[in-house]
Amino acid sequence: MARRTRMFLTFPGIVVVCLHLLGGSMETANEVDPYKILGVTKSASQAEIKKVYKRLVREWHPDKNKNEGAEDMFIKITKSYEILSNEEKRTNYDRYGQTDDTQPYGHGHYGHRHDHFYFDESFFHFPFNNKGNREFADSKYALHFNQYVNDVVPDSYKRPYLIKITSDWCFSCIHIEPVWKEVVLELEALGVGIGVVDVGYERRLANHLGAHRTPSILGVINGKVTFFHYAVVKEHLRQFVEDLLPQRLVEKVTDRNDFQFLNSWHEQNKPHVLLFDQVPVVPLLYKLTAFAYKDYVQFGYVDQGLSETANLLKQFNINTYAPTMLVFKESTDKPADIIQAKGMKKQIIDEFITNNKFLLVPRLVNQKLFDELCPVKQFHRRRKYCVLLITGDEESYTIGNQAFLTFASTNTLEVVRFAYVYQRLQQSLCDILLKTKDSTPPPPQVFILERRNPAGKVLYKEVAGGWNGTDEDKQRLLDELERLQKDPSILNYDAMLPELNNEFASMFLIRWIYTAYDYISEILDDILHNNWREMMPLLSLIFSALFILFGTVVVQAFSDSSEDGKSKPKAKEGTKTENGSPVSSSTSSRPPKKNFVEVTELTDITYTSNLVKLRPGHMNVVLVLTDATKNVLLSKFAKEVYSFTGSLTLHFSFLNVDKHSAWMETLLEFAQDAMQIDTEEDDCARHKIDYTGYVLALNGHKKYLCLFKPVYTGEEGGSSEEEGPGGATGGGKRSRSGSRDDHPPRRSTPRSRSTATLQIHHKLDRLGLWMERLMEGTLPRYYIPGWPGLDKITGPK
Repeated sequence: MARRTRMFLTFPGIVVVCLHLLGGSMETANEVDPYKILGVTKSASQAEIKKVYKRLVREWHPDKNKNEGAEDMFIKITKSYEILSNEEKRTNYDRYGQTDDTQPYGHGHYGHRHDHFYFDESFFHFPFNNKGNREFADSKYALHFNQYVNDVVPDSYKRPYLIKITSDWCFSCIHIEPVWKEVVLELEALGVGIGVVDVGYERRLANHLGAHRTPSILGVINGKVTFFHYAVVKEHLRQFVEDLLPQRLVEKVTDRNDFQFLNSWHEQNKPHVLLFDQVPVVPLLYKLTAFAYKDYVQFGYVDQGLSETANLLKQFNINTYAPTMLVFKESTDKPADIIQAKGMKKQIIDEFITNNKFLLVPRLVNQKLFDELCPVKQFHRRRKYCVLLITGDEESYTIGNQAFLTFASTNTLEVVRFAYVYQRLQQSLCDILLKTKDSTPPPPQVFILERRNPAGKVLYKEVAGGWNGTDEDKQRLLDELERLQKDPSILNYDAMLPELNNEFASMFLIRWIYTAYDYISEILDDILHNNWREMMPLLSLIFSALFILFGTVVVQAFSDSSEDGKSKPKAKEGTKTENGSPVSSSTSSRPPKKNFVEVTELTDITYTSNLVKLRPGHMNVVLVLTDATKNVLLSKFAKEVYSFTGSLTLHFSFLNVDKHSAWMETLLEFAQDAMQIDTEEDDCARHKIDYTGYVLALNGHKKYLCLFKPVYTGEEGGSSEEEGPGGATGGGKRSRSGSRDDHPPRRSTPRSRSTATLQIHHKLDRLGLWMERLMEGTLPRYYIPGWPGLDKITGPK
């Protein structure tokens, strides 16, 4: 019992000691940020880190720096370089914020085995869920959602990523593990990014990537996700990564195009690198390097085994027993730098390219290049100066520009970089430095700049005398640079520079075409392969649109064929107008077509839609006829109103007065003003009026009508009488001598029938003029309280 008491009493002490050690180690980890100590970014290469480390070691070495804290700073610099120079330690710190002192903590669910307090997994010897076997892939390359968005996607614009989607209880994942491990070891050494997503812990990231089954392998480049759809073998995965890279990253160079390739440095504003090797295809390592530095360097490849490259090998004295890399800048005859090694490693190539990223005198073509050539001042000992020549691209400036290049090639100062701009392409920058508002271009001028903040503030000094490339100009510039080393205060002017124009930016149309091509390619890739779950909404939308379109076309085709079949026989049997326009008397309500006047019969079926519920602003022009006069009046009616069929507010109908004489009488009883012309006749005579040839313009919404009454019933061969003022408008009296009651038709002889036919034919004379006044709105309107019903048919008398 006493022993148990002692153990219980000492347990809190153990807890306190553990918490103290844990807090101390975490505190140490928080104090040490290797990136801040070395002053580099997370995207810095090994060559950049090594270069900064050497400089800081010389600066903070206790034997040279006697300041307090120099020794502690020296130790921090050494530890920071130890972390960042080791890829595994650097990756560990980037993902989990771990250093060697805090290695057991922060691994999350992928933690390493500790020396104590773990279960022996060999007791549960399952072929899956075995972290010991899968520690290689899962713990080191595990991806989280924020890490993917913040680190992987931006970094994918410099190197491709190969990502595996897996889970703890995935049987198929066990089979591909050996191949995956072998491929990762090879591709990671070449510069390919590797990632592993466990669906059980990172479902959000898996859904974001569009991976809905395990195992899945995908590639990410330029922020775009591409799935791997082939057998998981080493050759296929290697080819998949190579296919992710853009085309024409590396140009094949021979004796025929070597001058054209090397001499394009001026247009592209980039150094050119040539790799000499004996393999016929461009190595993947070289392609990955070209992709990583595509914004800075143009890459070419020379196959030493071709006879077409013999002159190049002889010209540059290439040793054919080892790969050789040459970098050319402004001079195309002599390389600016060269490396040769049997085992061309990624670190060697990166350091070689980083030291030769820029021309001796590059042209400032965008803000990004300006920021890298002339960085913002951080500390007093890290001042960088930029000697800028403002010139032109015309032939007259060639001598001065060449002299400036010659002067820059002799520069030995590490803190000075040389550059130039074309005034017409960077007008806003040049106007501020030159302080000129005149449109005439000034002579070339040299400025010495020191950038003070990212917003654009600079200190600068103008080198007096301009720049013509003479020896006096070179000496003045050299004197100013020597004074600058002794006294930086000679930069006595300050200004706020605007952001530079991007001279190599592609047009909007080209960017739109590339974006559309990528989008279509992605859709086709999803359709051809098995990512149907993501494609279901889009496929559903496409099939719905096709179904609606197909259904509409089919229905329209059948309706058109049925209507044409009905109208063609009637067009043959019916009469035609004098100008050859056929007339239709069907009950359809289609809008009139060219060379066709459609007239609908007004019956109890069409009465409501064609009159009572007619849309506001629409009118129905109704011709009154009988069975005997139908063909003649319809033909004449079509001729008179044909020119008005283009109006969408006019509808044309006819009313058979033999069937609906009661409706006609009731309607005119409501319109008492329209019947004032018959006041001299008694009430009995009103029922004997012949309504044949009357035309009614009916406005169903506003409930009014306009009336046209026939004005001519002359004999055959006679001349027509002058029309009274009310004849065409329905607003005046009709001449009694022109009434049909004064000249009743003679039906006993053929001559009488011919005369009656002519009279009917002439009843619609001057209807066209009446229609013009109707469209102008100058006809009298007769309002009625309501439309009478048309549900009854007058019986035969």
